[in-house]
Amino acid sequence: MTRGSVDQNFLFTLGELYRLLRVYADKEASRFGITRAQWAVLSKVERSEGMKQSELAELLEMQPITLTRLIDKLCDNDWIERRSDASDRRVNRLYLKKSGRALLGKMSGLKSELTANALDGISPADAHRLLTQLESIKENVRNAIQTSGAEQARKEQRYG
Repeated sequence: MTRGSVDQNFLFTLGELYRLLRVYADKEASRFGITRAQWAVLSKVERSEGMKQSELAELLEMQPITLTRLIDKLCDNDWIERRSDASDRRVNRLYLKKSGRALLGKMSGLKSELTANALDGISPADAHRLLTQLESIKENVRNAIQTSGAEQARKEQRYG
């Protein structure tokens, strides 16, 4: 593959892959009566019980109102619960309920199944190499964003 074809296809291919993975995960999660977004919230709450809704919104890179609607639905289904913060009445903390934990237990093999299907035909060594390369790309982009932000701040200082 030439550099030109990488320039032309890299971002579109990653974007399309991300879209397809979201569609695939939604389709498979629906077997359990849940959406991919709800699954993500449940998984994050399981890993960090007691976190604030605002912390979860930031972690999931989601608008607070969107997350509130998801949490409402998860509470309605008795999978998670909001508890008031002891030191700040305005803050809700999130906890997994027994039925939410049971649901995640039933879904435990789904992530492995999705990954196995996505990586079908790719050797384990190549899959590890791909993951390492994707982590490098992620770090490169994160650095570029920080550099870009710092350059913009310097320009604003200089030119008012």
